[in-house]
Order: sequence, then C-alpha cells, then structure tokens
Amino acid sequence: MDAARATVEEHAAHVRELLAEALQPRAELVPLGDALGRVTFAEVLSPVDLPLFRNSQMDGFAVVASDIASAPTRLPIVGEVAARAGQPSALQPGTAVRIMTGAVVPDGADAVVPIEDTASDGDTVTITRSRSPGEYVRDRGSDLRAGDRLLPAALRLASRHLAALAAAGIGEVEVRSRVRVAVVTTGAELIEPGRPAALGEVYDANGIALESAVPASGAVVSFAARNQDDDPKSLRASMVEAARGADLIITSGGISMGDYEVVRELLEPLGARVGTVAMQPGGPQATGEFNGIPVVSFPGNPVSTQISFEIFVAPLLREVAGLAAAERRQLMLAADLRSAPGKRQFLRGRTLPGERVEIVSGPGSHLVAGLAASDVLVDVPLETTELKEGDTVETWQL
Repeated sequence: MDAARATVEEHAAHVRELLAEALQPRAELVPLGDALGRVTFAEVLSPVDLPLFRNSQMDGFAVVASDIASAPTRLPIVGEVAARAGQPSALQPGTAVRIMTGAVVPDGADAVVPIEDTASDGDTVTITRSRSPGEYVRDRGSDLRAGDRLLPAALRLASRHLAALAAAGIGEVEVRSRVRVAVVTTGAELIEPGRPAALGEVYDANGIALESAVPASGAVVSFAARNQDDDPKSLRASMVEAARGADLIITSGGISMGDYEVVRELLEPLGARVGTVAMQPGGPQATGEFNGIPVVSFPGNPVSTQISFEIFVAPLLREVAGLAAAERRQLMLAADLRSAPGKRQFLRGRTLPGERVEIVSGPGSHLVAGLAASDVLVDVPLETTELKEGDTVETWQL
C-alpha cells in the first residue's frame, strides 16, 4: 500500500493490524459495584438454586391445602415465621402459621393463603377461600438450578443483570478488560478552556474530545497530557509517561509536513509511518510505536481528530469491549451536494423525518459547531463529485 496516499480502507486495515496484539480480548475480575456497563467475558453459571429455599410469595398464613378445601375454615394459629435466618418448626395438620413474604415455608405446609383472604382474632384464623397445593409458595430452584446459565457471554451488564448475580451470591464477575488508552495532544497554541485566550491561542478541544470518546467506546483513559512547547524532547517525556500504563497511545497534531510538527519529528526516526489518507477531513495520518506501545496519530484540527477517531480507532475499541458497532444507515439527501474528487468526504449531517439527512456544515476541519450539531457522518465516496436531492448515501451514527 502507498503510505503517502492510502485509502480509508487501507489505512483502517493497517491500524487494525498494528493494534492486533494490544486489542486481544482479555478477562478481568471486577466487583459488582464496578461492573455496570461492562461486558461478560464468558457465560456465568449459577452456583446456587434460585430461590435458595422454599419461601412465601405473600404475607398471610402457611397451611396444609387439604385442611382448607371446604373453606371457610377456622384454624388455630400456632406461630409466626418472619423473613429471617433459621428453620421454622414443622407445621402440623389442622393448624396455621402466620408467615411474611420471603420467609421460609415450614415443612408440612404446602400452600400460603394471602392475608386478604383471611380474618383473624389473634389466636385463630378463618380462611375464607380454599387454595391448591403450591399456591403462593416459591419452590427452591424454581427460577434457576445450580449449574444453569445465569448470564451469557458478551452481555453488557445492566442493573438487572447485576441484581441476578447478587441474588446468586456472586460478588465478582469476569468481564472483558478495558483497553488502556493514553491521550497526548500537542500544540504550543493550546490552552485550557476556562480562561481568556490571547491572540493566537486556541482552546484545547482535542483533549476533552478524545478523553470522552475513549470511555464512550468501552476503553479507559490511562494517561492524558498536553504538550505545549513543540519540542520533541518535551514530547518524549510525555510519551514515556504515556507508555508506562497504556495498551495504545493516541496523539493529535504535529504530523503534517511543515515546521514544528513535533510528533512527526519524534516518531519518524523511530520508524513511524507518516502520510496522507484520501479523506476529508483527516488527511494527515501517522502510525508507529513508542517504547513498544502502538501509537496512532491524528491531525490537530479538532474535527479531523474526532472523525479520525470515529473511523479508525472507535470501531476497534468497541469490538474488543464487546460493544455493538456504531449504526450505519442508508438515508436520502435532503438537498444537492458537491464534493471534491479524489477525497472521501465525511460530511456532518443531521437526520430528518422520512429517512432523510441534511448536511449541517461545510467540509472544513475546524467547524466544531457544525459537528456538535450533527448526529451522523455522511460518507461520500472517493470519486463522487455531485449528488442530488433524494440520492441515497451511507451515514455513520455519531
């Protein structure tokens, strides 16, 4: 492949190959309190029967069903069973025991009569309606037997799944490990948002964009830094820190062909491949390794950085995390558009009723407001120069 003018597909394949080892699915054991949104690595088998024991479905009275076959029937109350640990005394025929929801059903009892079908004076209870054996009694293992599958593999854990694990006495669950991603932004002009900008200064949008996009794609930010002096030695120090705890390093800025391209100056002598992909925005792209950790480098314009991440890295992170791929849909253009030949355009679009999409802003890589107003990327093929209203285009969900 020609590194100087790769297609999007060629560069995506190269990034996948570069990250193949780093993105191998691995297992991690986490407590339930940290497992929400994580994805199970393997199926989970229940270590116990659910329910754990035979218990009452209602507040009421535990009885022998045959004793109340001719209701109304009056029975002496011989005790009470609350929802707490311990084995209650066996129930003798011709008697009743007051019982609470979730309490152990005494041996000998085979039905529970809800309290609303009874009348009690404290010592005796009148059962006003007969019940069949098993009514309002939850049998042990009626939900799940020990050894049965509680949860499948590749399941993104929601609160209901965590509740099922807890109910089975499982305090930790094996999930897919999160890829550790270090984020390094570059540019002497960058400043932290929140203070006035002097002439020539630019707020660092790329840092927060990548630090947010990484966890949204199922990975975790292991390190984040901003290199502001365009000095390869300073960048090297940041990269050394980044590499210590990362599976992948992402950089933004500093890979074009002009002066002060600090990422290119640092990585190219180490064997990095720096070139151009036939796409807009996001033409300049680079890949390499630093201290044995793969590096994927994006151009510094904020829209270029964000779209490059969505196209080349997010799908891989989502895949290894077990998350669904971003949706791609065929929609109809709401208006004509023109596109430059030789570049695959990723225009910013907003979906409309009727399976239509409108272009929100121009193709410029600096138009952050236009990207913020979009919910899809409109994928215009490499050699397409003109599309008409009503033509079908592929869109990538943002």
